[in-house]
Parts: sequence; structure tokens; C-alpha cells
Amino acid sequence: MPQTRTKLFAGPRLRQLRQRETLTQANLADMLDISPSYLNQLERNHRPVPHHLLQKLCERFNLTPAWFSNTKEAHTVQAMRETMADPVLKNASLPLAKMADAVHANPDLCAAFLTLYRAYKFEQERESDTLSPSPPLEPYETVGDWVQQHRNYFHELDCAAEKFYENLNLQNGLAEALKTYLLDQHGLHTQQDPALEEGGLVWRIDRHRRTILLPPDQPPESTLFYLAQIIGQRDHTRLISSILRREGPKEKNALELGRVYLGNYFAGALLLPYTRFLHAAQTMRYDIERLRRHFGTSFEQISHRLSTLQRPGMEGIPFYFLKLDIAGNILKSFSANRFSQARFGGPCPLWNIFRAFATPGQVQVQLSQTTDDSIYLNVARTVGHEGVTYTDRPRQIAIVLGCTISDAAKTVYADGLNLNDHRLVVPIGPGCRACVRDNCSHRSLPVSGRMLDTGSDARGVVPYRALPEKP
Repeated sequence: MPQTRTKLFAGPRLRQLRQRETLTQANLADMLDISPSYLNQLERNHRPVPHHLLQKLCERFNLTPAWFSNTKEAHTVQAMRETMADPVLKNASLPLAKMADAVHANPDLCAAFLTLYRAYKFEQERESDTLSPSPPLEPYETVGDWVQQHRNYFHELDCAAEKFYENLNLQNGLAEALKTYLLDQHGLHTQQDPALEEGGLVWRIDRHRRTILLPPDQPPESTLFYLAQIIGQRDHTRLISSILRREGPKEKNALELGRVYLGNYFAGALLLPYTRFLHAAQTMRYDIERLRRHFGTSFEQISHRLSTLQRPGMEGIPFYFLKLDIAGNILKSFSANRFSQARFGGPCPLWNIFRAFATPGQVQVQLSQTTDDSIYLNVARTVGHEGVTYTDRPRQIAIVLGCTISDAAKTVYADGLNLNDHRLVVPIGPGCRACVRDNCSHRSLPVSGRMLDTGSDARGVVPYRALPEKP
């Protein structure tokens, strides 16, 4: 079976490029050897950009295909689809094609509509629980959206972390280099303190004793990350504050969570400096276990860093990264490709991230197809720490890293798979509420916002089906 290629509608980016280069449509059409009318159709998203034309644009203007990505639009379309599935909007039913047209034509208006809907949902929740008022947009959601807008890459901070790493004396290893730096530059010693675990802390600075206290027996990669966090907090607070002041979230709690996120981002970028890490990832074909051993970090740290490799002109594979617990609660979600996780309701049970909980510590590989017909290679595994005592209740967590099938062959996880044979591709959805697949035996509730037909002459794998959308 031939390989699926997702159609790329990149009209706004194409128009932005032309205006940036001060070209008329006739000028650019002549450069690309196409007609001005065809270019006009491309810019208005009436036609997708064909692969050969995409290559020509990249070569002519020294760009990468990722520059033309319609990832943000795909995420917005998915959010619109879920929102329009709410029964309160049943009389304003829109087919998917019209939602996509609206997002392409007026993305700001669609973003405002989604913000209004979330405020409406908040008011509903507040009426049902007046004792628990909270802001219309939860701070973690605001930060998640902000990070997503940056495709999980912050250039200034990433470069600062890389420069810091390159100036370290690594003769005795990274851990010793970080401890030496903290001692020489900040007068801070490091010491183990068993009492931290009892207080639920992973590190604490005793300013009176000029000492960094760390729990005993924690994994070496955790110690590395915590030391890098402290360095980021001590040395780069001004840069982090500048980023937040210039473009960060405005609400107080969201701003503070954004500060925590950027601190963690710096730590990850310090432990896995961009240029070195990208070269190693490409050389090792994105083998997470090999990369983990090579850099002395954890499976989760490597996976998260792989999802941030979007430096202009030096992009790695665009991955999505998702972390959730055994109950299906999403703890982290970032995407550098078209993949978009449901905002409302739980993830699809057919996803291999749930199978990972049944095989702790083992990698699960899956080819899956989303409802927009995009096919992804997904790598899932449990992460986290084992219990130290019988009474411990360690949190059961798994992560999944995914890339489009067009990038799959660049990874070791595609070995042994026939990427052209889609018979074993697992159809997954954005959660039952917004999923349009009627023939799924895993469906737990009907799709919202659609009229149902229970039928009388036949019965399917579920006792109802949604009537087709009106054109």
C-alpha cells in the first residue's frame, strides 16, 4: 500500500514569505515556474502545497519544511472540533471542512471563540461548585498553550544553556563540574539530607550554611537535573524574567508556572546541549536508550529533549511528547507536529501508552492513525521511580513520543516495520467525545453534538451511530 502523505495547506506562511521578500505574486510565481493564478490558490489555501514545490521553496529561500508547517492550524482545528461537539452548540453544527476554512481564514477570531468557550465552561463549573472559584483559564492550561505556541523551543534560553555547558571543565564528569561551579561561583556546597524526603522536597538551599541539601539514594540523573535547576535559578533569572515579561502569560499564577517551566527547560538544555545532542540523536537514530546511557540522563529527560529540537535551520524530527498517569490524567503535553491531544475527556484507550502500563520498563512501538488520516510512529514506556519502602505509593507514569510516518524511517523504532503496509495501523481518536469513528468497540459514549441513529434493522458494535455531518 502506498505511503500516506499529509496534505500541507500553508497559504498564510507562503504569503508571509512573499511579503518578507518584497515579492509580488507574479514575481514569486515566475521563480517557482508556476502561474500567478495557481500561486493565488495556494496562498488562499484552496490548494495544498505539493511536495516538489515545497522542496523548491526550501532550496530557493534556505528554509526547512518545518517553516511551512500548518501545525498550529491543525491544533486549532482539533480544538474547534471538540468545542463544536458540545451539545450547547448543536444548532450551529459545522462540518470539519468549514471549521478548517474558518481557522485558515481568521485564526485570531477562532482563538477568541475558543477562549470564550473555555470561560463559559468555567462559569458552568463555578455554578456547580461555588465554594471553589478559580480563574476562567487554569494557569497550567495557559502555560501549556503558551509553550505550544513556541513549539516547545525557547531560543535564547537554549543557547544560553548550551554556552554554559561548553564553558564547563568536564574532566571529572558533568556532576562534578556543576558542583564545582556552584562552589566557586556561588559558595554553595552540596550535602545529602535524609530529612528532605520526609518533607516531600527534592532539594533545598540552606542559606545560613551556604549548602545545597539533596536527598540520599536518588538517581544520578535526578541530581544532575536539580543542580542544573539551581544554576538556572541563580544565573539566568534575569533572562527568564525578560522572556516572561516580553511574551509570557500575564495572569499571576500562570506567570509563576511559566517561570518554573523555563527553569526546567534551562536545566534540560544544559544537561543535553542542543548541537551535541542533535548530532548524537541523528547518529544513533533517535534510540532513546542509547542516548540515555551516552548522556547519563533518564528516559524521560531524553524523550522530552527530543520534543524540543526545533532550532531554526537545525531542526530535528518534530515529535509530540505526552506524559500521563495510570488513570489517564495528562501531566505534560507538547507537540512539534500536527498531533493534537483532546482538551476535554480522556485519551483514546487504543493508544499504546496504556499498554505500556502492563509492561513496565519495556518500550511499546505502535503505528497509529488519527481522525485526520495522519499516521504516527509512537514510542511509549513507563518512567518514574520504584518504591523505597513497602509503604511507598510511587506514582505510575508513562510517556509517549511520536513522529509522523514520513519521519519514522529516521528512527531505530521503525526497524522491522513495513511502513508502506498500513493494515496493522491502529486507528486512534481524540477521545470518544470528539471521535467520529462509529465502528469502534472501545467507544465509551456517543460523539457529542451529533444526532444519533440507534437503527432498527441492524445493530453495530455500539448500539448507536452518529448521523453524518451536513455538508
